[in-house]
Amino acid sequence: MIFERLSEIFTGIIASTGYLGVFILMVLESMVAPVPSELVMPFAGFLVADGKLNLWLVIVISSLASITGSLISYFVAYFGEKELIHRFGRFVFLDKEELEWTERWFQKHGSITILISRFIPVVRHLISIPAGLARMDLRHFILFTAVGATAWNTFLLWVGVELRERWELVHGYSKQLDVLIVALIIIAVAYYAYKHVKRHKQKKIYIAPDVR
Repeated sequence: MIFERLSEIFTGIIASTGYLGVFILMVLESMVAPVPSELVMPFAGFLVADGKLNLWLVIVISSLASITGSLISYFVAYFGEKELIHRFGRFVFLDKEELEWTERWFQKHGSITILISRFIPVVRHLISIPAGLARMDLRHFILFTAVGATAWNTFLLWVGVELRERWELVHGYSKQLDVLIVALIIIAVAYYAYKHVKRHKQKKIYIAPDVR
């Protein structure tokens, strides 16, 4: 199964490279790469309980990694806005109006959005991209990414320390939540696409010129 294979790969990386493995995997986790923190951090917690890694050092490294990965996605979107919209905008129904709405949203609710998103599977992999497109205040982005990521990473690390050899139970339970979140995202995207298409069809309604 995919889960078992990923688990072998990620745990092998951490077991052989230690803190560097944790850093690399958590950088990828905060980007769009399919690296679940529910696999990385609990196993790191097991190694902490086994005396092979230091608790506080893992917390610091994983937090820095999460911030680094989030910043990479943020800046790719920030500086590549025009190119991203030109190439992929039509596939995600993103145009000038949607971008303006995104900017207004992150100006008003960006901080709490970033903070909450760090605790939501799937969403935390992607949230830095709209934040970058919306040019969210960088200081707030870093601050709330750091707070949310540190809290989430520390929780998973602590669970791994407590579960020890049974650390894989974390991802076993989280998979059910992942399925629910993905289903909700699909529904939300479908509704958004419907509203987008409907609005643009209304704009294209032909209005006959005034003939005198």
